[in-house]
Amino acid sequence: MSENPTDPVPRPRTRPRGPSPVVLAVVALALTLAAVLVPVAVAGAPFPSPFLSTASVAAYLTGHRELIVVIGFLTFGASVPLGIYAATIYAELQRRGVRVPGPGIAYFGGIAASVLLGVAGLLTWVLGQPVAGQAPATLHTLLYAVYATGGPGFVVALGLLLAGSAVPALVRRLTPRWLAWAGLVLAGLCELSYFALLTQGLAFLLPAGRFLGLAWLVVFGYLLPRAPRPGGRRTREVVDVRDA
Repeated sequence: MSENPTDPVPRPRTRPRGPSPVVLAVVALALTLAAVLVPVAVAGAPFPSPFLSTASVAAYLTGHRELIVVIGFLTFGASVPLGIYAATIYAELQRRGVRVPGPGIAYFGGIAASVLLGVAGLLTWVLGQPVAGQAPATLHTLLYAVYATGGPGFVVALGLLLAGSAVPALVRRLTPRWLAWAGLVLAGLCELSYFALLTQGLAFLLPAGRFLGLAWLVVFGYLLPRAPRPGGRRTREVVDVRDA
């Protein structure tokens, strides 16, 4: 029996593509910037460094408790889209058939960066709680914990996300070469910030790795062409990495 030519043609089922990596990276970068700019706008001074004196740290934290809570809120919020970004990029590279360690390293680094940034945000929130009788030394010690997790810990893990994304992009020519090389250079700076745990003189690498690294993720998510759906049409030119 012949089929009715008027019957609708069945469409192949496709898997969900997941959220846009560009949107995720933009949200993470915007919240991270807000956590830095808000205290400058409100208190006229940035979030204190743990390398200041204990008296200065305690005076700032106890005098701006509501502001500290907001900073912790923003910092923790930035950690969530970053973890989703890592999972999205990992799935995108896997969809292309990239079976080298790079995507796994990127996934590990992104999840670690997300967790460490989230812990830093929650510890910052704790610093802003109005607990009576807090010893200045206790506040100072907690601030060092915020610095360790949200500073070198976060930036080093972020560097792994950058490197794990940039290497497959460079080798497989998934993005412009300049972007991949820029990611590798930024990843190197992020890894060097590990030594900021030993010397305060390398602390300048932390904001460079943090903000430039997050900005790189925005551009990478935009320029990385989405892999075609099985059975779907190619809307952008991509490279079959299995033949590379």
